[in-house]
Amino acid sequence: MLTEVGTAAMQAFLDRFSATLPEQVHAALLLDGAGWHIAGHLVVPDNVSLVFLPPYAPELNPVERVWLYLRERFLSLRLFPDLDSIIDGCGMAWNQLTAETGRIASLTNYPYLQSVRTS
Repeated sequence: MLTEVGTAAMQAFLDRFSATLPEQVHAALLLDGAGWHIAGHLVVPDNVSLVFLPPYAPELNPVERVWLYLRERFLSLRLFPDLDSIIDGCGMAWNQLTAETGRIASLTNYPYLQSVRTS
């Protein structure tokens, strides 16, 4: 788990994600316009395409439903005493979410995503 975001973290994610893809598989990642997603010196692997959402369109961003689910089910109405507790709590919430087979797919399956094609 990364405790901060930035271009270096995004590059590490892209590199590791790309390495997990089987040969002949190309992935399209849907991203918002966060600075670390669009940094000019970010090197996008050949087997990955970045697809950007229009600005100010959270209703189009599937991850917003994931965050809402995590907040509603695992993270709301809690007081974390320190940063380590926040990290632990978020990690436990994520692990509970990923243990629910099919939950992420059900939260993020927007019909418009079926038509996304990479160039």
